[in-house]
Amino acid sequence: MTGHGTDEHPHGADRLCEAGDRVYSRAVRRGRVPRGDADLVPCLVELALLHPDPDDMAWLVPTSPQEVMTRLLRGVYDEVNASQRRVGSAVAAFESYARLGSQIQPAGAGSGSGEGTALRVLDGLARIQAAMDEATEACTTEVLTVQPGGIRREYELSEGLHRALALRERGVRMRDLYNHVARHGQGLLNYLELMGGTVEARTLDEVIERLIVFDRTVAFIPANAERTVALEIRHPALVQYLVTVFERLWRFAVPLTAPLPDKGIEGISHRERSIAALLAEGHQDAVVAERLGISVRTCRAHIARLSETLGAVSRTQLGVRIAQAGLDGPQHGSVASGGLISLPAPAEAPDSGPAPCPPRAPAPAPESPTAR
Repeated sequence: MTGHGTDEHPHGADRLCEAGDRVYSRAVRRGRVPRGDADLVPCLVELALLHPDPDDMAWLVPTSPQEVMTRLLRGVYDEVNASQRRVGSAVAAFESYARLGSQIQPAGAGSGSGEGTALRVLDGLARIQAAMDEATEACTTEVLTVQPGGIRREYELSEGLHRALALRERGVRMRDLYNHVARHGQGLLNYLELMGGTVEARTLDEVIERLIVFDRTVAFIPANAERTVALEIRHPALVQYLVTVFERLWRFAVPLTAPLPDKGIEGISHRERSIAALLAEGHQDAVVAERLGISVRTCRAHIARLSETLGAVSRTQLGVRIAQAGLDGPQHGSVASGGLISLPAPAEAPDSGPAPCPPRAPAPAPESPTAR
């Protein structure tokens, strides 16, 4: 965003100055504010948080918080995509250079073991599991995980339960992100009850590919579509970047114990609104189902109900009606999803007075080691 002239504004919509926060909050509560209230906080107009009331130009009306959230999440989505492209480029470069100099040991490595390297490619489930076990044993403070897909089956959750219990005994805190559909799994609820306050879970409509971070020093992410290759990342800058992505998603996620937000459109469920946004982006049914962690059959049933509610008799007409209803944009808790290491197909889920603005300056493994 730009300020007066060519200077860049010192903050964005997600970190308003104190004066801007007061005026915008007042505008949201009252529905509008006098134009003079924004004279000393031009950032609100520049960031499109306030705009003129078409019925009375002496007043400014606020952009809805939901629309602001949508804009912020688009930025997170772009960051995630950019990180995935950078990781892919890093993997390609690593493999290319490895073929050119297979006899050269990396700096800090001992006896060709690869220990101390900033990036390791783990090829095969056995190597992935061994690296995850090692990281689990060394972990002393915190584990962050992103778990894409649908409902987690009980046996999937129980396979690594001994590792999760060992982490709990050492006082390690765990935070997990899931798709909203995972809320319907009794196995996950049982697991969280067993772990007590050690594990905190939140959900989003969509999550990024599987991510596991130990003590903010080592991270594991997928490296191929078949989920048989993973990356072990120890480079501080890369790990911190992934932690930042996780923390931003966590900020927008809904606690598992809290109800999903009401979208305020009569007859259209939270799930159907998510599907509508993805259809508007041009995705096929199978892609929509995968990103939301549901089966294609369940996805198509939701699409049929959405068509009936909007009065659409064809897919083309449905696209038009989705746009007319304002359902064609990403919503709270919606980013790209995927997976790290192969898992069995998920079970089907049921539906469910202002001060001046500051001056401008002259922008993995088959299962999680925690228990999955």
